[in-house]
Amino acid sequence: MKRIPFLLLLLFCAIFAHAQQKAYLFSYFVGEKDGLHLAYSYDGLKWTALAGNKSIMKPVIGKDKLMRDPSICQGPDGTFHMVWTSSWKDRIIGYASSKDLIHWSEQDSIPVMMHEPKAKNCWAPELFYDEASKRFYIFWATTIPDAKGIKTEGCLSESGDNHRIYCTTTKDFKKFSKTKLWFNPDFNAIDAAVVKSPINGELIMAVKNENLKPYEKNIRVTRSRTMKKFPIEVSERIHQGTRGEGPAPLFVGNTLYVYYDIYGMHKYGVVASYDNGYTWTDKTAELSLPQGIRHGTAFEVDKAVVENLIKELE
Repeated sequence: MKRIPFLLLLLFCAIFAHAQQKAYLFSYFVGEKDGLHLAYSYDGLKWTALAGNKSIMKPVIGKDKLMRDPSICQGPDGTFHMVWTSSWKDRIIGYASSKDLIHWSEQDSIPVMMHEPKAKNCWAPELFYDEASKRFYIFWATTIPDAKGIKTEGCLSESGDNHRIYCTTTKDFKKFSKTKLWFNPDFNAIDAAVVKSPINGELIMAVKNENLKPYEKNIRVTRSRTMKKFPIEVSERIHQGTRGEGPAPLFVGNTLYVYYDIYGMHKYGVVASYDNGYTWTDKTAELSLPQGIRHGTAFEVDKAVVENLIKELE
């Protein structure tokens, strides 16, 4: 009978030791042509800029040579892959890879919407590695004027755009599946990001409702068991009182944080959920982020990755 508590103690120690080996990184941009910035954290609330909050990679591709909305995902072989918005009005997205987040491959473009001559843009691409299919999902927001099957009434932004989320998949970033309309709700949708729950394996998507009339400009969530399709029914807004975009979901233990850009006030906010994304608590007062941070991605890494970044970049 005394053996059961001892085994539970061993299990607790193993879980605690695993947690101690993890850390978190935030990829972000400050100026549109400034390039990639990184910050690290051990608790998800206090973030410290690396390299003195200076860019560690400058953009060289795209019509406008931007590096907005950098999204980083680590593959099963340890390689980090990054995509980003390279132009306001282009049909490509930027891509590069790295083994250590310091030394990067030559920048390349992925022609995700070149087959659509009417496509106006490719905004805020995100990466997610799907263990079930052993593929990387790349998804982003695009407006295609007069696109069939997309609701337009009440779904336009200030510039007349009517975004939906499109996606492609790849195993090697050389060959890509045919681009498809992936998330088509009855609202103007941008800035989708996905995280996998450690609690029950659900996939939770945070996405911005970009509608102008009625005025929305806020973050919602939906959930699925498969990356193939997410329900178009979404939650109520998960934050209060402010406009929000660029959601970055991150699990720290069993706590789900969603960081978001309060773009009208030039600052960031964060909400936390302790029940797998059903109810939310504002934690902005406890959040510390680098100055000037804008739309990026938060992701978990081994603590050794952060330690190496500190050693090499500080």
